[in-house]
Amino acid sequence: MFKTKNFCIVLSSPSGAGKTSISKQLIKKDTSIALSISCTTRPKRRGEINKKDYIFFNDNEFNKFVKKNEFLEFAEVFGYRYGTLRHTVNSFFSKKKDVLFDIDWQGYQQLKQSNLEVVGIFILPPSKKELVKRLKIRARDTSEEMKKRMKLVQNEISHFPEYDYVVVNENLDICVKKIMNIIESERSKKSRIIDLTKFINKFRV
Repeated sequence: MFKTKNFCIVLSSPSGAGKTSISKQLIKKDTSIALSISCTTRPKRRGEINKKDYIFFNDNEFNKFVKKNEFLEFAEVFGYRYGTLRHTVNSFFSKKKDVLFDIDWQGYQQLKQSNLEVVGIFILPPSKKELVKRLKIRARDTSEEMKKRMKLVQNEISHFPEYDYVVVNENLDICVKKIMNIIESERSKKSRIIDLTKFINKFRV
């Protein structure tokens, strides 16, 4: 088997397009992927567990990490800040894991400016009608928050050309399979294979 360089996999989408459900399925099906846990200043929702769903910070704690340049990326969404700590990603890389990010286009742009290898996948809903339906079903947002999310949809979707891949999530299982195929293809890129030349030289007569 080849040894390969580990890389970052970014999933971005408008709220309600299903990237969180997709992320959970990818982690479940592929043990070589680890999910990066984001830090946030937003309040904990019912059922969420600190350091499992998110790492919850207050504003002062978040600012300290910003000043120390501890974040690989961070952004503000709906008045709250979200970010990824460098040591979290480095810890997974040391365990030979590819790291999956459930972040928006702002975080993706910052990650691309780092020295890490990053693959961006943008998830689209099959239609605006279906997106609204999914947001209502999860019943997580107030009517005011719902309006804010829908206003942001067009802006979020406008960033899809910046990504390497675009996948429509009409059916969760099919969508997950497509993304798993993308990841396997990325792992097979010759630029990611360590000592490929050394391996090829074994076949020389």
